[in-house]
Amino acid sequence: MSRTRLGLGLSATALLTATAVLPAPAHAATVADYTITVDPTARGAAIDDTMYGVFFEDINRAADGGLYAELVQNRSFEYSTADNRSYTPLTAWTVDGTARVMDDDGRLNDRNRSYLSLGAGSSVTNAGYNTGIRVEAGKTYDFSVWARAAGGTTLTVGLRDAAGPLAATREVAVRGGWTKYTATFTARRTSSYGRLTVASSADAALDMVSLFPRDTYRHEPNGLRKDLAEKIEALHPGFVRFPGGCLVNTGSMQDYSAASGWQRARAYQWKDTIGPVEQRATNANFWGYNQSYGLGYYEYFRLAEDIGAMPLPVVPALVTGCGQNKAVTDDALLERHIQDTLDLIEFANGPATSTWGKVRAAMGHPKPFHLTHIEVGNEENLPDEFFARFQRFRAAIQAKYPDVKVISNSGPDDSGATFDTAWKLNREAGVDLVDEHYYNSPQWFLQNNDRYDSYDRSGPKVFLGEYASQGNAWSNALSEAAYMTGLERNADVVKLASYAPLFANEDYVQWRPDLVWFNNHASWGSANYEVQKLFMNNTGDRVVPSRASGTPSVSGPITGAIGLSTWATSAAYDDVSVTAADGTALFGDDFSAGASRWTHTGGGSWSVQDGQYVQTDATAENTMVQAGDPAWHDYDLHVKATKKSGKEGFLVAFGVKDTGNYYWWNLGGWNNTQSAVEQAADGGKSTLLAKAGSIETGRAYDIDIKVRGRQVTLFLDGQQWGGFTDDKPAEPFRQVVTRDQATGELIVKVVNAQDTAARTAIDLGGAKVASRATATTLAAAADAVNSETNTPVTPVTSTVTGVAPRFTYTFPANSVTFLRIRQR
Repeated sequence: MSRTRLGLGLSATALLTATAVLPAPAHAATVADYTITVDPTARGAAIDDTMYGVFFEDINRAADGGLYAELVQNRSFEYSTADNRSYTPLTAWTVDGTARVMDDDGRLNDRNRSYLSLGAGSSVTNAGYNTGIRVEAGKTYDFSVWARAAGGTTLTVGLRDAAGPLAATREVAVRGGWTKYTATFTARRTSSYGRLTVASSADAALDMVSLFPRDTYRHEPNGLRKDLAEKIEALHPGFVRFPGGCLVNTGSMQDYSAASGWQRARAYQWKDTIGPVEQRATNANFWGYNQSYGLGYYEYFRLAEDIGAMPLPVVPALVTGCGQNKAVTDDALLERHIQDTLDLIEFANGPATSTWGKVRAAMGHPKPFHLTHIEVGNEENLPDEFFARFQRFRAAIQAKYPDVKVISNSGPDDSGATFDTAWKLNREAGVDLVDEHYYNSPQWFLQNNDRYDSYDRSGPKVFLGEYASQGNAWSNALSEAAYMTGLERNADVVKLASYAPLFANEDYVQWRPDLVWFNNHASWGSANYEVQKLFMNNTGDRVVPSRASGTPSVSGPITGAIGLSTWATSAAYDDVSVTAADGTALFGDDFSAGASRWTHTGGGSWSVQDGQYVQTDATAENTMVQAGDPAWHDYDLHVKATKKSGKEGFLVAFGVKDTGNYYWWNLGGWNNTQSAVEQAADGGKSTLLAKAGSIETGRAYDIDIKVRGRQVTLFLDGQQWGGFTDDKPAEPFRQVVTRDQATGELIVKVVNAQDTAARTAIDLGGAKVASRATATTLAAAADAVNSETNTPVTPVTSTVTGVAPRFTYTFPANSVTFLRIRQR
């Protein structure tokens, strides 16, 4: 369109239709109409450059076997049953001849407790991670080993796979005490199945057997796997939170020393992870494997600096969480950790002449890392005990480093007694930032876009340190994108936000979903990664106030059948009845005639015993059996339940539509520490109501659930336990507008999380804009999942024509679209 015609075509009521080449709508059958109205003269919240970041925790083999580029697994022979019941000191190694792992005074150093005694004429071979050691043709690999051989020996080092050698064999002459030896390989061909073999002509001792690609991220020594680090860099995160997570607030708070008995299951403590790698401690990772600490605090700080992000470390508060829930009462130990935290700040920021700044400089970084934020604690379920200790950390930090912001937290959930207590304590103390964590269903994220609209603008700010919608399908990422528009709209309250977890090695998974997936030869961003990348690279500097029309919806009553279940518990159920609101009996079962009316849809083992329906497997999880009519609504459910054995209590379900959509009252959940009502939507669960409490073994409980419309009231032994109303719409059409000061562009960000295209009349409030804009669109089928071989969720950039102060644009079904519109 020419400039002349554009000018002539704009009247007070003009409405132009913008066009662009876009991904085809994913099976969009119809088009819905919406409006977006922008007020470019109003000032919304300023958005900090650090708003979006990443959270790195060593889960799913994110460090060893992941971001840390070391190719040898168990390089120091430190694996132990303390890490994983299946481990031995020779896990990932095979022996040809004679070899023993020793733990005696002949070791390399006190903190590196184990080493390998290799007999003359013997060899050991390492299998690496996943399918083996990955090498690429023409690339260089650096081998190193610490060895000693009083009488001298020759080490023959080879790289090969089943098809033959991958590089020329190297020989290393060893003589005398512990010394580090090196060699270099150049791969002749590419393989993901490599094995590293070290053979010795005479008796020798080996430790720290290592193989690194020369081509690490930024070619740094003891470096990071290049493709994974580049995936982080491509996000342009404002901060890096590390190292946890549950790694920080679980296990022993003692150090790794003779005095503590060389404890292996310890909380992550930063001093264990710095200095020469052969002198760093080892530890049992909370997630069920060993962590070498080759990737430690220095490397985290260096990564944050390399990508231009703010480092944000998390230190233990001496109150454990993640199911352990114990408070350390040793005051001397608490004081030691407080001093360790002060030392950490000196390590990051102190001059090279200071005690800990000198350590940093010796590692290769004389200049400070410019630490401005530090978090104390993570998801503690004991808010009073946590906060008492947090205040002591905070006072010490503020006294010595008043410019460093100290971050607290609100426990592991988005609501409930712990959350409320923690927030009250944080608010009263005037804490700078409170870290919230939650993992909920896509429906929850669509329903709660307004979560932060009502937060106190004068109170503590929010750090949303961990969140995700329980899946890596495009529908999950869409719900997160919709939620992020609410985060941006409330950027005056939500100052920091990071998805979690960041990485998952596909062969070592403890947690799903994850942002980036990988194996030993490839990595790929999930659909969720593409959403995070789009938001992080198009944040803007300030929110421009806007409003949008909603999606018409009819919210009928809660409907569904009933269900019984258990989780790591054996329980007996009896006297089940369902009665309509008018008193009509809909269902009754005392199991005197068996259990033929129930359908088993979960795990476990159910049988009728002594007139009760009993689930006998005390280890099985989600053992659901269902009965009744999915069309039932407005009814009273009664159940008598008795816990027989196991870790938890009962699960009584109502509103059951299918195996992925239901409500259940979880009594004695979370290792029998609390009870909650949870809603499952398309397989993902979110908590609607929670209270502390436990279930006694052998006691019969009367459970009653009253369903009226969308209101539910719950009774335990005749006493009202709680209630809720589930009436928030899961709005699929969300938007936010920001301004990029550097480019002068309005960024219109629209999420259309439904199978219907959204034809939208956009009113820019009279702003003078260029007629052409840039659109970046993510669109796919709702169930699309990115994988190593197929990435259906990929951004498409196009040019939009016909942009005007008022124009119409059709957003594809199941899409996230960012329009960058230049103001004139």
